[in-house]
Amino acid sequence: MSEDINTLILTEIRRLATALERLAGPPPAVNDWEAADCFVWVPANQRLQPVPRPNRVALTLIRGVDHVRDILHENTLRFAEGFAANNVLLWGARGMGKSSLVKAVHADVRASSGTPLKLVEVHREDIASLPGLLDILKSSGQRIIVFCDDLSFDHDDTAYKSLKAALDGGIEGRPDNVLFYATSNRRHLLPRHMMENEQSTAINPSEAVEEKVSLSDRFGLWLGFHKCNQHDYLTMIDGYADHFQLDLARQRLHHEALEWATTRGGRSGRVAWQYIQDLAGRLRKPLNRE
Repeated sequence: MSEDINTLILTEIRRLATALERLAGPPPAVNDWEAADCFVWVPANQRLQPVPRPNRVALTLIRGVDHVRDILHENTLRFAEGFAANNVLLWGARGMGKSSLVKAVHADVRASSGTPLKLVEVHREDIASLPGLLDILKSSGQRIIVFCDDLSFDHDDTAYKSLKAALDGGIEGRPDNVLFYATSNRRHLLPRHMMENEQSTAINPSEAVEEKVSLSDRFGLWLGFHKCNQHDYLTMIDGYADHFQLDLARQRLHHEALEWATTRGGRSGRVAWQYIQDLAGRLRKPLNRE
C-alpha cells in the first residue's frame, strides 16, 4: 500500500515539475558569436539567431548617396576600431537604399579593417525587449551595431521609451561596445498629425511633444535620403548592368529603365533594382549580390 502511495506521489511531483517547466518557457539560448557576422534578435528565448547569408549588396553597387555613404562608413569604421562614434538615424524617401547601405557598410568595414564587427537586427515589434538584449550584448566582448529597420511609432505606442533609455538614458547608459543604427521614413519617428494633435490639446504644447520628439535627438547623426533625379537613377542602372554583365545597348537600357520607373510611379534605388531583376530574368543571367 505504501509503495502505491509513493508511486502516486512521485507521479504527481513529475507532473507538477513538467507543468512548471512549461510555465517557465524555454531556457535562454547559448549565443555563439562565431556562428555568423549578422544576427536577428529573438526575444522569446533570448536568442541571437545567426544569419549565415545576409541579404545585402556590395557597397560599390549603392549609387547616388555618396555623401551619406562616406559619413556612415567613417562613423562605422571608428566604432569598429574602438573609438568614439555616434548613433545614426537614416531617414527620408522610400526605396533609396537606407537599410541596404547599413548592411553594405557593415560588410565593407569588416572586410577592409579586419575587425570582427557584428550586426544585430531588432524587429520593430521587439523594441520593448531592448533592455534584455543590452544585458547580453554588454558582456559579449564584441563590437556590435544594433540595427532597426523602418522604425516609427504611432499613437499610444510607448515602446519608444525603451529605445530612448537604450540609446543613452538610464543609470547605466548605452554599453561602450554597442551602437544603434535605425532607418525611418520620418525624421522625428512620429507621424506629423500625431505631433500636431498633441500640441493642439496640451496645456503646454511645447512640452507635450518634447519627450517623443527628443527620441530622434538621441541619434548623433541624421543622414537624409532624398528622391533621386534622372541622372542618379540611370547611374544606378548603369552600375548594376556593368556589375552583373547584363548585355544590352546603353540607349535601350536607359529607355527601358525610364519606362519601368514611369510604371512604378517614380525613381528610386529600389525601383532600379527591381528593373535589373526583370532584365536579368529576361536575359537568363544570375544575380549574385555579394
